[in-house]
Amino acid sequence: MESWSREFSEMMQMLAEGIEQLVTDVTQQMDKAIDSFIDTSEEIAEQLHNTFEREIEPHLDDFFDPILEAYLGFEVAVGETTQPFTHTVEPMLNDHTACIGCRNYHGQAYNGVMLVCGMHPSGWEDEKCPDWESTWKE
Repeated sequence: MESWSREFSEMMQMLAEGIEQLVTDVTQQMDKAIDSFIDTSEEIAEQLHNTFEREIEPHLDDFFDPILEAYLGFEVAVGETTQPFTHTVEPMLNDHTACIGCRNYHGQAYNGVMLVCGMHPSGWEDEKCPDWESTWKE
């Protein structure tokens, strides 16, 4: 009876060693296959990148450059066209001292005419404006 259990134990040990060897061999083969796949995919990606850079990118540049130039030219033209109509002017200490720090201050010039605020379009002449409101919350 002892020989049967010993033989069974040895057979199970050999089976475990065989399975372990099989798993080790499969793992090594998979590592080699994965490394080969990675190398091949890197080469293909590099070839695609080089091909794109050489052949496709110049065509895209030729297509998009006029569009970008037209857009940027349009933006500059709009900026130049609208510039004379409005521009922000900071309140000068000597011109409108009552307007400094006021929430109602507008400070835009329209065709050369200054609009100081909505309450007093030409500004308040005295030291303290009766409609002055702080821009900071108290």
